[in-house]
Amino acid sequence: MKILLLRKLFFSAIIASQLSACAVVAVGGVAAGASIMADRRTPAVQAIDKGIELEAENALAKRFGDSAHINVTSFNQKVLLTGEVKDADIKNDADAYVKAMKNARTVFNELVIGPNSSYTSRANDSYLESKIKTQMIFTDQLPSNSMAIVAEGSSVYLMGILTQGEADLAKKVASNTNGVKEVFVYFDIISQDEKIRLEKQGKADQTQPSAPPKFQ
Repeated sequence: MKILLLRKLFFSAIIASQLSACAVVAVGGVAAGASIMADRRTPAVQAIDKGIELEAENALAKRFGDSAHINVTSFNQKVLLTGEVKDADIKNDADAYVKAMKNARTVFNELVIGPNSSYTSRANDSYLESKIKTQMIFTDQLPSNSMAIVAEGSSVYLMGILTQGEADLAKKVASNTNGVKEVFVYFDIISQDEKIRLEKQGKADQTQPSAPPKFQ
């Protein structure tokens, strides 16, 4: 009887774990779909941003090697540089390189002069980013998937396409997250009418040509 009971418990645990995994996959699929729909950038601009990040990070890593640890984040062709560099010359060179890139609209150079951060520090920053993203997702009236959240040395940098009200709320949420020292915002501010237009555009056929966002 005991053996039979143990077998039942064992198989029940397996089934439960499989059901949980299915639930996670299902939720992940919904989240992924929501992410695409909620991004206020056009698919073309999203591709440009990814191209900027890949090109700049690869080029800067080859150029400076272990003398720098540079992260590149691009959102709506506004480029943020974070991380550490050995000296001011490298910081300036990295800035000049990215500013010269064809598709970079604006560059925010937040590189810190000093030794490269430890893996522990980077892991802490990644954890902080995940905490803030979770807070954003569960905050009403915030288009969390139309923002980039970067944590570096416990400082947080926010980018995105938001109305002024959304921008204020996003900064408040990030500032109130435990472990955050400072919050810096680099949003593209849009009007309420532009927000409505972009939301309608996101639901429309992405193959149709569309006008770029109008910033205030």
